[in-house]
Amino acid sequence: MQATIPAGLDRKEAEVYQRLDPERLPKHIAIIMDGNGRWARRRHLPRMAGHRAGVASVRSTVETAARIGIPWLTLYAFSEENWKKRPRSEVDFLMGLLCRYLKAEVPTLNKNNIRLEYIGRQHELPPSVQEKMAWARDATAGNTGMVLTLALNYSARTELVDAFRSIVDAAARNGGLDHLNIDEDAVSQNLYTRHLPDPDLVVRTSGEMRLSNFLLWQLAYAEIYVTPTLWPEFRGVHLLEGIAEYQKRERRYGGLAGNAADTHSSHQHPSKMGRS
Repeated sequence: MQATIPAGLDRKEAEVYQRLDPERLPKHIAIIMDGNGRWARRRHLPRMAGHRAGVASVRSTVETAARIGIPWLTLYAFSEENWKKRPRSEVDFLMGLLCRYLKAEVPTLNKNNIRLEYIGRQHELPPSVQEKMAWARDATAGNTGMVLTLALNYSARTELVDAFRSIVDAAARNGGLDHLNIDEDAVSQNLYTRHLPDPDLVVRTSGEMRLSNFLLWQLAYAEIYVTPTLWPEFRGVHLLEGIAEYQKRERRYGGLAGNAADTHSSHQHPSKMGRS
């Protein structure tokens, strides 16, 4: 029986969606948005033009994911390396672009029943940016559909350092290092993403074959899909093509084919299996 096409998909998206099994959509998709600079350079434009063009890609991708019923979508928007290694003028532009995006997109997020969250060292961002982020999160807090998480000033290695510090601090408050207990569950519950399930699919644009310090713990068993499409040219149809490729894969989580589901369940903490 042919799947019902969700409302709001355009013709190209509908064509790809018809090839999908709605019962096997990934629950959590993470995207490394790459290629803004190259897109601008090929057009003899400043890098800022590439970042600005990338906003339309975010809008299209987020809306398509919500329309087809993806529960969680995480976008690598701004790495810690971006914050510390890019020219000050570019960082300031990105911060301003983020604030304008949040102000402009909250009505669209609410219309699509999308809740906004963040991961990363938010406290290191400018106070005005933190205020706009908090405003947007509060404005969407009552939504019950897809959870959109923006990774801002994010580094996976820093996340792990913060998690270990949190574990040690908790032990110190609970009687000292004799009470220190570190296992996979303890680490997972102290990550920025403790309210999220691990991603099933990670998408990387621009053809680069690396994770770039993104969700290194959480992506242990994720399927990786790399597209040569530069981020400013990425749209909802490209996301659906990535899902189509994902559905061709056999996910075994290190086990044998017949035991895939049982093996997978051992890698998900019970409290992370449902939406928070």
